[in-house]
Amino acid sequence: MLLLALSMGAPPPARAAGEPVILTVTGLIGDGRAGGVDFTRADLEALGVTTIETATPWHEGRPKFEGVLLSRLLAKVGANGKTLKVSALNDYAAELPVEDAGQYGPILAFRQNGEALTIRSKGPLFVIYPFDRIPELRNEAIYTRSVWQVRRIEVK
Repeated sequence: MLLLALSMGAPPPARAAGEPVILTVTGLIGDGRAGGVDFTRADLEALGVTTIETATPWHEGRPKFEGVLLSRLLAKVGANGKTLKVSALNDYAAELPVEDAGQYGPILAFRQNGEALTIRSKGPLFVIYPFDRIPELRNEAIYTRSVWQVRRIEVK
């Protein structure tokens, strides 16, 4: 029984009453939950916070974004696929190769310049690549993968 519990991955942490779920990860994940795995902002922060300071086509200057490494999130849910379908609140969706997570180190940002991302500021979650650190990421293909107002990720 212990082996079965360990193979399914750790359950999400206990949630504070009323804390909203801001992300659901579904698809080819190793936890065996039919409905996927839900995360609150606190759940994502508990996975570790990474900072990327970078210019983007959508912001002035070089904002500082804080969020969870996409690779760490995928490891947490036991992702087994090759592609991520990242969907926004308005149903915009983009497909990202899973290999981007390890190769480039994008984050799922939940803060910009120390402030929580809101729907108005492209939140609650925003896929941010390190555009300044890796200049070859500054192209239309990668920009379309930088989904904002993220609500769902399906591992395919």
